[in-house]
Amino acid sequence: MALGLEDNTDENMEGALIARDRVGVQDFVLLDSHTSETAFLNNLRKRYQENLIYTYIGTLLVSVNPYKELDIYTVTQMQLYRGVNFFELPPHLYAIADNAYRVMCSEYNNHFILISGESGAGKTEASKKILQYYAVTCPTTEQLQIVRDRLLLSNPVLEAFGNAKTLRNDNSSRFGKYMDIQFDFKGAPVGGHILSYLIEKSRVVHQNHGERNFHIFYQLLEGGDKDLLCWLGLERNPQKYAYLVQGRCAKVFSINDKNDWKIVRKAFSIIDFTEKDIEHLFGIVASVLHLGNIQFEEDSNGHVLSPLNVDLAFYARDAVAKAIYGRTFTWLVNKINGSLANKVGFLSRDSTRKTVIGLLDIYGFEVLDTNSFEQFCINYCNEKLQQLLIEMTLKAEQEEYELEGIEWEPIPYFNNKIICDLVEQKHKGIISILDEECLRPGEATDLSFLEKLEEKVGDHAHFVTRKLADQKTRKSIDWVDFRLLHYAGEVTYCAVGSFSLPPFQVLCNSKNGIIRECFLLSELDNRRRPETVATQFKNSLMSLIEILMSKEPSYVRCIKPNENKEPGKFDDYLIRHQVKYLGLMEHLRVRRAGFAYRRKYELFLQRYKSLCPATWPHWHGPAAEGVERLIKHIGYKPEEYKLGRTKIFIRFPKTLFATEDAFEFRKHLLGMVPLEACWRGALARKEAKKRTWAVQIIRKFINGFINRKKPLCPENIEFVKLVQYKYFMKLRDHVPKNVLDKSWLQPPSILEETSEMLQKICIRNLVRKYCRGVTAERKVQLQQKVVASAVFRGKKEGYLQSINQPFMDTRLKNDINPKVLQLIQGEKIKYVTPVIKYDRNGFKARDRLLVLTQSSAYVVEMAKIKQKIDYATLKGISTSNLSDGIVVIHVPEDNKQKVEKCNVATGSLWLEARSWG
Repeated sequence: MALGLEDNTDENMEGALIARDRVGVQDFVLLDSHTSETAFLNNLRKRYQENLIYTYIGTLLVSVNPYKELDIYTVTQMQLYRGVNFFELPPHLYAIADNAYRVMCSEYNNHFILISGESGAGKTEASKKILQYYAVTCPTTEQLQIVRDRLLLSNPVLEAFGNAKTLRNDNSSRFGKYMDIQFDFKGAPVGGHILSYLIEKSRVVHQNHGERNFHIFYQLLEGGDKDLLCWLGLERNPQKYAYLVQGRCAKVFSINDKNDWKIVRKAFSIIDFTEKDIEHLFGIVASVLHLGNIQFEEDSNGHVLSPLNVDLAFYARDAVAKAIYGRTFTWLVNKINGSLANKVGFLSRDSTRKTVIGLLDIYGFEVLDTNSFEQFCINYCNEKLQQLLIEMTLKAEQEEYELEGIEWEPIPYFNNKIICDLVEQKHKGIISILDEECLRPGEATDLSFLEKLEEKVGDHAHFVTRKLADQKTRKSIDWVDFRLLHYAGEVTYCAVGSFSLPPFQVLCNSKNGIIRECFLLSELDNRRRPETVATQFKNSLMSLIEILMSKEPSYVRCIKPNENKEPGKFDDYLIRHQVKYLGLMEHLRVRRAGFAYRRKYELFLQRYKSLCPATWPHWHGPAAEGVERLIKHIGYKPEEYKLGRTKIFIRFPKTLFATEDAFEFRKHLLGMVPLEACWRGALARKEAKKRTWAVQIIRKFINGFINRKKPLCPENIEFVKLVQYKYFMKLRDHVPKNVLDKSWLQPPSILEETSEMLQKICIRNLVRKYCRGVTAERKVQLQQKVVASAVFRGKKEGYLQSINQPFMDTRLKNDINPKVLQLIQGEKIKYVTPVIKYDRNGFKARDRLLVLTQSSAYVVEMAKIKQKIDYATLKGISTSNLSDGIVVIHVPEDNKQKVEKCNVATGSLWLEARSWG
């Protein structure tokens, strides 16, 4: 293994303690100086230098980006961690994923895995690795494979439209993503749902030096074929587009835009996008690029062709571009959700039972040179998630103590609720103040917003502006800035741009279907002012917190070891900063406030029983009593441990380390060679016993196959039972679904009679279900069909194609002229259909109505009756055997009426001036 430890499932947490001097401890909870940041960093550094990028804090996983490929993500590794106890193997992302999955399957509850860290720390890769783990290790079928493919391929699409190259990361997620993976009662992935948070719309119109716009723009220009670019009015050179060159790095050698374009195009076809969807989507991408190239100039009077000056015109242009891209991204996520929706039907009666594992890949707390209002929202999100982490960790700790019957002592910790309230409190928080400024009469500006903040929250201990700051601090804050004292440190935010509201009036009537969906006319009719971006984000964040609170948590904290993406480089200052704002020391302090180590009695006794004569080599009583006898013999002091209902709790790491060292010394005293030989012998005997059993089973079934045609007897009964079981299980998935399905699974010879009986029962059941579902109205129609079949079968070429078409309830027309009704003298009309008459000379077409009453047939023109044929004079009716559908009415030779020859199905009518024989 690339982790630097033996590839052995027996290499559990306690076993790794012997390597702690070289590779540190694999659980920070076992640090003796757990309150020391220096000790924390030293342990992280030791492990990182040995390519051990994962370390636990209890069940929280700390991950350090190695910036190189490690051979720890193979299918073999996945299988190694599958179904294994959480602490049996070295820390790994797969252990977190597998533990969440196993507990979900066994307890039928929902989980979430929160992945956080700053840009470049490896959040997106961690999310992908977890998805791949479930794709490989979860049970599946051919149908569910489609779901797995869509789950995996939704990633490159979202990355193309939501990720970008930044100074910190070539593939930085510029939005927050929460994905629910839905599992059925068998633990198979059957669907998914994605929620996105705060796409960085400002990147569409502006990028810092060394950064790029979203990937999709460059992928389209680099990978799109010539015809597509021509249709979109684009050139292949990104230097031609103002929105793509502000960072001065449109081309990046570490990014293959052309290859990424192919992956995205393939993904679109797998996740159910139509060609029209794709056409409209790329049309929008191109329109944003064209928008960026629009320029404005003032005339001699200082005007533009709008009520705006040049600066405001550029601002409006950029606002439109941002609004279009932001709403299109939301449409894209919703479209992907439609593709990921659970559409799989289950045969089991337990089909309604579904559980989920949520993956939250969210931007980390960051402090940039210039922190926009978007960054304010991101850091506010991290405040909320930090609050959630501490609260849920405390809750879990308290619950375990209470479950084990150990007295809970309240743990003091930094509660960042005071900062969350500063941001989100109703009527008093920063977001509420921003809303008030937007709603008040008069023109709201960034400076008026800042003044209102100083008025409302100026006395808050975690808020400061240039006006409120002391002489020393004032120099570092601009007039348009405000500073918040977060739990992770001070951050200065620029208030400029706080009032951007999405313009959309001109877009509601777009010919582009996606734009019309994104910008609805109904929004124009809404008299209420649109919510600010901050309010929208606050509301969606509250919803997210509610979702997370209803699930069991797991945490992955990602750390970036250096700014240059260099393998092996460990920047103490940078990492210390991340350890602080990720709240790792706070989490460790909460986790260590009680006991550093806890383990079930059975596991503790099994490992250390050789240290006490009373428990070695075997202890025959309850494990709890054995552990109590063991630790008293070793000499544990009362303040060093507690005994719970199922676990021993050890307060200090040094107590555990002393026990581990004694165990290592004892192993040498006992003589490891004889012990190892005995153990290998025991394993060999166990393996030999298993092989003997396998040979007996194989022989039994071979003998059963040889005697399979004989009556049931001891020689073939097991084989026959297996054949029956296999056939019936296969038959269950191939039972006919309707009475017209005559297929039936071919049975083995010993089950032919049983299969025939089952087929009869199945068909009877299907017929019974069909008959019960036939309504009285449908029954009458079917009876009419039988009569029609007796008349027309074999006489009309297209008859078979018409059998499945139901009869019309009526062909009576309301447009019969009242004079005709009067001439018919009240006869009850049974049938009316429009027909066409063709003259013998010239075959001129004339519209007619064919009216059938109780006793006669009439050919009607407007208000005139052209012919009347009494049914009593009819000799018969016949049909053409061609596809023209002509019906011929036969009358006796002496009947001198003009007789009509008509095609009722198509409405054509032929008139001949002679009688028909």
